[in-house]
Amino acid sequence: MDTLIDIFSQGYMQRAFAVALLISIITPLIGNVIVLKRLSSIGDALSHSSLAGVAIGLCFGFNPIISAIIFSVIAAVIIEYIRGAFPNYSEMATAIVLSFGVGMAAIFSGFTGSASNFDNFLFGSIIATSTFDLYTVLFLSVIVILVMGVLFRELFYITFDEEGAKLSGIYVKRINLAFTVVTAVVVSIAAKTVGALVISSLMIIPVACAMTVSKSYKSNVAFSVFFAMLFTVLGLIISSLYDLKPGGTIVLTGIVILILLLLIRKRR
Repeated sequence: MDTLIDIFSQGYMQRAFAVALLISIITPLIGNVIVLKRLSSIGDALSHSSLAGVAIGLCFGFNPIISAIIFSVIAAVIIEYIRGAFPNYSEMATAIVLSFGVGMAAIFSGFTGSASNFDNFLFGSIIATSTFDLYTVLFLSVIVILVMGVLFRELFYITFDEEGAKLSGIYVKRINLAFTVVTAVVVSIAAKTVGALVISSLMIIPVACAMTVSKSYKSNVAFSVFFAMLFTVLGLIISSLYDLKPGGTIVLTGIVILILLLLIRKRR
């Protein structure tokens, strides 16, 4: 217990803990819609695009989080454009953008001049969170929560019956674009926390855990936020005590809890 007190008495750990809680709230909000719309690959596409933004930011001296957000939003718009151009092959859009993001990240990462900084975004480096990063995540998290709250009913309808939503007068294309942009923002600001290569896992695993215990869409959202916060807190504590990468520790903690929940449900 003394060790934990010592750890969280440090300013950098307090910032890390605050950012982790914010990320664990907004990622499941996005994850529920992604899972139910069967668009789990979009997280990977946008996360690799954010890596390209990080590399570009490091090359030209910009804040990598801001450049990641800008690049991911552009990638989100491209995804929606391609999905509209090929409505019968919408999954092709995420594959194209993912390939583009990987290619850009690979090229610009060779000019960053600081491999360690770029690596921090691959697997996460939450303990390196600055005060500016904290305020950036806080500001964007509030916007994400507000947008998801305002669009909750429309997204619910579109998720389960997109054609019916169109017939009822809902602007499906605009809302899908807005949601994809919000997803890009979440992926970008979470990259430094858990890492761009594992952020999609943090979107999906809490939702999967929630599905084992919830009985409605609203309860699934609530449970997924609870599980994400649980994974994040436990993962952050374990990684701090044993000097592990926080992103990988958080994700593996979630996997262990998911397995336990599935075993419990099977026994019942």
